[in-house]
Amino acid sequence: MADAALRLTGLVEQLLGAPLPLRIRAWDGSEAGPPDAPALVLRNRRAVRRMLWKPGELGLARAWVAGDLEVEGDLFTALALVSGLVWERQEDTRSPVQALRDPEVRSAVRGLVRFAGPPLPPAPPREEVRRARRGLHSRRSDKRAISHHYDVGNDFYEVVLGSSMVYSCAYWSAPEPDGTLEDAQRDKLELVCRKLALTSGQRLLDVGCGWGSLAIHAAREHGVRVVGITLSQEQAAYARKRVADEGLTDRVEIRVQDYRDVVDGPFDAISSIGMAEHVGAERYLEYADLLHRLLAPGGRLLNHQIARRPRRDESTYALDEFIDAYVFPDGELAPLGTTVNQLERAGFEVRDVESIREHYALTLRRWVANLEAGWTRAVRLTGPGRARVWRLYMAACVVAFERNQIGVNQVLAVRTPESGASGMPLRARTWI
Repeated sequence: MADAALRLTGLVEQLLGAPLPLRIRAWDGSEAGPPDAPALVLRNRRAVRRMLWKPGELGLARAWVAGDLEVEGDLFTALALVSGLVWERQEDTRSPVQALRDPEVRSAVRGLVRFAGPPLPPAPPREEVRRARRGLHSRRSDKRAISHHYDVGNDFYEVVLGSSMVYSCAYWSAPEPDGTLEDAQRDKLELVCRKLALTSGQRLLDVGCGWGSLAIHAAREHGVRVVGITLSQEQAAYARKRVADEGLTDRVEIRVQDYRDVVDGPFDAISSIGMAEHVGAERYLEYADLLHRLLAPGGRLLNHQIARRPRRDESTYALDEFIDAYVFPDGELAPLGTTVNQLERAGFEVRDVESIREHYALTLRRWVANLEAGWTRAVRLTGPGRARVWRLYMAACVVAFERNQIGVNQVLAVRTPESGASGMPLRARTWI
């Protein structure tokens, strides 16, 4: 009798102490759960073993990346439902030992162990990063982490990002039905330039320049000279070709360089778009201090950065297991208040903060749609496991942004000179 799904649903609901809001389809063809809900499709018992050996987010991610687990139905809805079962339950302060003192939990775990088959843990998928935690955010570890994420291949990023090749939150004025991703990314680049008040002849430092889109836009549309830095060799090669194709080699220089090695200031403006997440909490003040030193008095910094919600007890914060193991090794998110505080400690005067959280959810939905539309090519370019990592990561981020679990903010700051003349207009947000 095919009853694996029914047995598994019963054991999971016993463990959770709540009904399972998703359908389960097991390897024997059986199904259980709400008929109108998305289905978790377990292709083999190995999926259960992965989740038993690493309960929570990482076990689910390993099963997904390995192809042992699929979702049938709307992926965003499925992840929103899973979020309540996995991510939000991680607020539970009980240790595993304390949880196992509950007879219901103990009974469910024993049942799942018997159900899952052989006890040995499956090996993690090869896409998982394995490394020591020593030397976090050294030059060497940062270069290795950036290479893991960005040197997947420029062709793969073209599939996901589209022709704009901008890998940060777009700025949407008309998301449906007329607004395109390319329009929204162009509007974001222009917004950054206007906030920085760029004028012809100025020098702009673009920290974490990606594939050169902001550097090209700023040089072409505002007449500035740009130094863009990245740690990714593939990004730099792609950006340099784009610069040459645009005829901007006299105004745009792309370097493979660590931000700690930039010494040729001062710059009239600095952009840090999606870069600070890679810096790390322990290095953030050092990062802010360096940008302050590189900026000319009266110059502006535009810091565009993903933020997490603060915790009542910040000592309990830990890196996201899936993101750390598969997507952004060593990446860290800080609350907005922490970022503003560190910038002010470095000497900046923070003049404006704009939250664009909903814009990132819209952007990510377009990236997921691009990946799904180009799935065959993406798999050919990077392999099925890495493609599955990206689909899960981006879809999960949609849910996180839409549910206000994370946000993204543009912080405009000035290196105000001793005279106090910031150069900012009396009327705020003149760039609107």
